[in-house]
Amino acid sequence: MVQIDTGSDVLWVTCSSCNNCPQSSGLGIELSFFDAASSTTGSLVSCSDPICSSIVQTAAAGCSEPRHQCSYSFQYGDLSGTSGFYVADLFYFDTIMEASLVANSSAEVVFGCSTYQSGDLIKTDRAIDGIFGFGQQDMSVISQLSSRGITPRVFSHCLKGEGNGGGILVLGEILDPSIVYSPLVPSQPHYNLYLRSIAVNGQLLPVDPAVFATSNNRGTIVDSGTTLAYLVEEAYDPFVMAITASVSQSATPIISNGHQCYLVPASYSVNEIFPPVALNFAGGASMGLRPEDYLVHYGFLDGAALWCMGFQKSQNQAVTILGDLVLKDKIFVYDLDRQRLGWASYDCSLSVNVSVTPRKDGFLDAGLLSMSSSSTNTLFKLIFTFISHLVHITLFIGFLLL
Repeated sequence: MVQIDTGSDVLWVTCSSCNNCPQSSGLGIELSFFDAASSTTGSLVSCSDPICSSIVQTAAAGCSEPRHQCSYSFQYGDLSGTSGFYVADLFYFDTIMEASLVANSSAEVVFGCSTYQSGDLIKTDRAIDGIFGFGQQDMSVISQLSSRGITPRVFSHCLKGEGNGGGILVLGEILDPSIVYSPLVPSQPHYNLYLRSIAVNGQLLPVDPAVFATSNNRGTIVDSGTTLAYLVEEAYDPFVMAITASVSQSATPIISNGHQCYLVPASYSVNEIFPPVALNFAGGASMGLRPEDYLVHYGFLDGAALWCMGFQKSQNQAVTILGDLVLKDKIFVYDLDRQRLGWASYDCSLSVNVSVTPRKDGFLDAGLLSMSSSSTNTLFKLIFTFISHLVHITLFIGFLLL
């Protein structure tokens, strides 16, 4: 069970040789450990391997002596970290070749075998088996597979916000007529977008667009590995002020644990009194946010519902991060070939259309599980679930992950 993280690149799983790793999880999942030595199809990655030598100059790889083994050590934004060594092994998946034709497929990928973890990664209440990085760099699985012509350079997800989570994850392109696209900022390690402005209830906030621009330690990032969302200080304060002013007649603003919260009378729903928000991006692409896309429900207080701002003020860095709070209940398409990111509001418990039409590069997009042909042979209906943003990688790996 691994966390899908568009904010990092490397896939790693906990190995049986890890001496500082959780043995149980409070998430209700049974942890497992990969035994590299017992794999009949796996092999260690040496320092002379092309994939190691291409990244050995970065923080994501190094060489350990005396075995001349390709190793890694890196840290995440929350200061948790992992280290270990790289292995190559087969991933098995099903590929949609055309209507009603599914082929069993496999491909060798390089991933990390974690022998040490620190920070939040070792806390048993949220322990998982690893992290699946969906970044753009060479070590990401999407880059490895697409560089060999196995998959297209596009993936999509739709995170279900209600209940116990669930949703859809596709190595391929979800199609929907309501999807709008905005260009990615080129030559960035993350999925950076050009955020131009923020509107609350149709009124633009008095914020200089330059505070969202990408430069040095600034930028606007889409990151499924972040739970909430973060706004730069120059935008956060006007944002909260606009929300508070809009609901002052119906909800009571309070500060709880240092966060801006609101007491909503039982006779109201948040959708009735809180305003819609729009994030406006380059290319004329706007992202509409409902109240539940920027607020978090924390229970009840004195008979009123307690809702707090899910958008937090960025600390120590001027980066705006759009995490799962914003990404839920929307289709997101990461089109690396065209260097653009698309989205559309969507009920992620429904099926989706997935393109299986060969693109200009000759690759096939794919769909899997609960398929039914649409009116043409180029679309499939697709639906399946995964818990929150944890994906079980031992069943289906490839175009779709379950």
